[in-house]
This record gives sequence, structure tokens and C-alpha cells, in this order.
Amino acid sequence: MTHPDLLILRHGETEWNRAGRMQGTRDSPLTAQGRAQAGAQANILARFGIEGWMLYASPQGRAVSTARIAYGARAAEIITDPRLSEITMGAWTGCLRTEIAAQMPHLFEGGSDLGWYDHAPGGEGLEALYARTGAFLAQCTGPSVIVTHGITSRMLRCHALGLDAGAFADLPGGQGVVYHLSGGVQNKLADT
Repeated sequence: MTHPDLLILRHGETEWNRAGRMQGTRDSPLTAQGRAQAGAQANILARFGIEGWMLYASPQGRAVSTARIAYGARAAEIITDPRLSEITMGAWTGCLRTEIAAQMPHLFEGGSDLGWYDHAPGGEGLEALYARTGAFLAQCTGPSVIVTHGITSRMLRCHALGLDAGAFADLPGGQGVVYHLSGGVQNKLADT
């Protein structure tokens, strides 16, 4: 499936991100660093030029707060969609990553592999997230800017790059970043 051009943004740093706490469907406010990251995203979007692009965001507070800063004068045009929400973490919601690793060290033996997201008790799971993000992208008919979350961003980019769900952990992440996806190619845009 071909997709329109996409600009995919991860929300800025939150208090829970800084602490290493799993947010999933829960929220915590953006830090000063997170607000600065959203400001840098606004600069990137202004230089790139998004006139005529659709503006989407996850309905979760940290994504909406980032989108309001990043979209600037066009913030009133934000369309929120629950399919852009972060993967649900079930019983791990609110837990520190170090606590999860202590409980289930075998899930973290691979180092930076993010497959442990698929094992959250009562969580959504990666295949369900892949289906949800695919359904969102299937309805995008024109160039779109999307403010979302770390794991959701990776899944959206898997679709746009023609990759299966298992490739999500191989894609780069980063707080407050902007990825441009066009014609099956991904470029990370920088605030220079």
C-alpha cells in the first residue's frame, strides 16, 4: 500500500519519561525540555512548510500539548484520533522500566530490543498496535503531520516503509523528533 507524505513527530519529554516510568494510556506533563523539543519541532515544520497538510495528534495530553506548540497558529486545526494513542501497558502502566526488568530479566537480555512491550500483562500487544496504526494510515488521503508516541511512531513508520510489525525495534526513536516519510523512504529532520 502506498501512503501520502507523512511527517511523524514524537511528543516532547514528560515527567514520567524523565523518570523512566511506563506511561501507556496514562499521562504526565511535558517537562521544560519537552516544551523546548516541541518548539524545535515547530521550527522544523515551519521550515519544511506544511500549508495544506492535515494535522493529527493522539488524544493523549502529552501529544496534544506537543501538537499545540508544534502546530503554532494552526493548532485549532488539530484532529485527534485514538488510533494514534500509545500502546497500552496493562499492569506495567506507571512502573519503572527498571522494576519491569527486575521482575522479568529474560525479556531484557537482548539489550536494546523493544520486544518486551509485547509481554505487558493485560497490555495491547504489538500486533494489535500494528493493526490500529494501519487502519489510521489507510484513511489518510493526503499529506499529513502526526504527533504521537514512541512505539506508535515506530509502528506508523513500519507501515509507511513497507515493513512488518517485527521491524519496529530496528527503527530509530528519540524524544521530540520529526521523521519525513515519502515514497517508502524515511528522513529524520533536524532543527538547525
